[in-house]
Amino acid sequence: MGTLYLVRHGQASFGADDYDQLSELGQRQSVRLGEYFARQGIHFDGLIAGTLRRHRQTLAGILQGMGRAGEPLDWEGLNEYDSEAVIAAVHPEPLQRPDSPEAYRHHFRLLRDGLAQWMAGSASPRGMPTWAGFLAGVAGALDHVRANHYGQNVLVVSSGGPIAAAVGHVLDASPQATIELNMRIRNTGVTEFAFTPRRHSLVSFNGLPHLDAPGLRDWITYA
Repeated sequence: MGTLYLVRHGQASFGADDYDQLSELGQRQSVRLGEYFARQGIHFDGLIAGTLRRHRQTLAGILQGMGRAGEPLDWEGLNEYDSEAVIAAVHPEPLQRPDSPEAYRHHFRLLRDGLAQWMAGSASPRGMPTWAGFLAGVAGALDHVRANHYGQNVLVVSSGGPIAAAVGHVLDASPQATIELNMRIRNTGVTEFAFTPRRHSLVSFNGLPHLDAPGLRDWITYA
C-alpha cells in the first residue's frame, strides 16, 4: 500500500485584507510539522499542493522543517472554495468583518447554510463550480495519487473544504457530515489515507501529533 498525508495549511490571516497569507504562527506550525515528519523518518516520494499562496507557504515550511527541498505538482482542484461567495449566495447583504465572538458565530452559521445549499444544488455561488465540479477536482487528485504513487508516501497540502470533500468522498458521507468535517479541520491537521491502485482507506483524521507537547495548546488554531 501507499500512504497519503493530506495536510491543511497553517494558520492564515482570517479577518485581514488578505486571508491568503500565513500568519507568523502559521509559519511556525508548518515548520514544526516538517520537524515531526523528519523525527519519524517519514520521507515523501510525491508532493502535491493547491495553487493558493498559503498552500505553497505551508509546504515550504514543512520542507524547511524536514531539511529537504522539493517542487510540488500544482493541482487547482485542491484550492479552497470561495467562502465569501458561498455566504453571499444565501445572504446578499454585505457582512462586516467579524470582530466579536457573536459575529464569528454568525459568519459560520451563514457559511454552513451556504455550503448546504451549494451542495444540494439550490444555490450557485458566483464564480464557483457546482459542488459536483468542486468534488471532481478533489477526486481527480486522489485518482492521480492512486495511479502514480502506489507503494509510496505522498504529501498533499490543501485547505479544509477539499480535505473534508476527500474524506466525505472516501467514506460516502452525507453532505451534512461533510460540512461538519470541514468545520473541525485544524491548521496543519494531518489526515492519513492508505491506498492501493483501486481505493483509498481512511487511517486517521485531523491529527496534530506535532503539537502534542506541553506549552503548545495556543498553537492549535482553526483559521
